[in-house]
Amino acid sequence: MPFELIKGAHSIHYHHWNQGLQKMKAVPLIKKVIAEFLGTFILIFTVLSTIIMNEQHDGVESLLGIAASAGLAVTVLVLSLIHISGCHLNPAVSIAMAVFGHLPLSHLLPYMTAQILGSIVASFTVKGIYHPVNPGIATVPKVATVEAFFLEFIMTFVLLFIITALATDPHAVKELIAVAVGATIMMNALVSGPSTGASMNPARTVGPAIATGRYTQIWIYMVATPLGAIAGTGAYVAIKL
Repeated sequence: MPFELIKGAHSIHYHHWNQGLQKMKAVPLIKKVIAEFLGTFILIFTVLSTIIMNEQHDGVESLLGIAASAGLAVTVLVLSLIHISGCHLNPAVSIAMAVFGHLPLSHLLPYMTAQILGSIVASFTVKGIYHPVNPGIATVPKVATVEAFFLEFIMTFVLLFIITALATDPHAVKELIAVAVGATIMMNALVSGPSTGASMNPARTVGPAIATGRYTQIWIYMVATPLGAIAGTGAYVAIKL
């Protein structure tokens, strides 16, 4: 395909993408907050249910199945909600976007509150449905503190590097953003799932911790993931065209 056609096609796609972003800016904050609550609820319910199914049915899901479940959930949710709220589903994402000017500071606390509440409600819903509830739904490090901290930092760095590249750069290819972000979640879960639970998301950690009463080294997930998110976004901002 001649370069001019490729460039023209890209311009058309970017034009549609930009229109979508403008529409998102016009969405009332309350609708964005509801979208973040519902999206986080669906994500956490899906991930925790898969973990419990794996436990109840002798490992039928496996690490690959749990990772795929998380990645697929993110993929379909991004496709469904990105035009409404940006589909963060993760306080670390919202913090990084706010730090670099991609989310109004006035939206940060409402977004984070909705995400945390969505996770808490999902976790207690899971607790109410499945008996007994596997305490393994909580993210508790199975490795040394330093290793767990840097794994969560790096996994969140990678996630936000990809998100920032695809969601904020007008030169990036937008068509497969949902697939790319979902694949990144799956990849990271395969890398660090056995060691830390592959949280990458304070909401993923807080909800199950409250539902199960397991707060072991929770500070790792509360500190490493926002720092990794800010670093990942900052790294892409530093190198982008």
